[in-house]
Amino acid sequence: MNAISTIAATLCAAFCFSISLHVAHAQAPLSRPTAPAPQPATAQATPAAGAFYAAIGDKPAIIYDAPSAKAQKTFILSRQHPVEILVKLDKWIKIRDADNTVGWIESSALSTNRTVQVFVNSAEIRVMPNPNAAIVFDAVRLVVLDATGPAVNGWLPVRHRDGQTGYVNKSQVWGD
Repeated sequence: MNAISTIAATLCAAFCFSISLHVAHAQAPLSRPTAPAPQPATAQATPAAGAFYAAIGDKPAIIYDAPSAKAQKTFILSRQHPVEILVKLDKWIKIRDADNTVGWIESSALSTNRTVQVFVNSAEIRVMPNPNAAIVFDAVRLVVLDATGPAVNGWLPVRHRDGQTGYVNKSQVWGD
């Protein structure tokens, strides 16, 4: 085989391999996780300026990949779970949760309650909005707390479902 034939064969093999990679990539099936992937304690959804939050109502809610009950069901969020409102349509709302998972939910599935989710390994809930105040209790990562009022100077008044109340540093929770 002469030099030209060798070069042509090499180029053809490289070109064919490149085409097969593009075709394989284009035909690769899309996979969708059935539940949000766990994130490290420091990873947190970044809310847009002026973000608006809500909470799932008293029943778990189905999250869809499009604004239709005929769309694919992607996962379920537990009751009182905080979500960020991204888009509002007639009966559907596009939401994002603390794990940056985005989906659509029927607007009737949301509550008027405000909740936040602990996003650090352990959040210290204090008796007063002060880093030196006594600790009432510790809330571990992923615990949902009711927000009982507006945040003041970076401290949010909260209530645990067992009735304990106090103040949490906003940097330790997501959803407000």
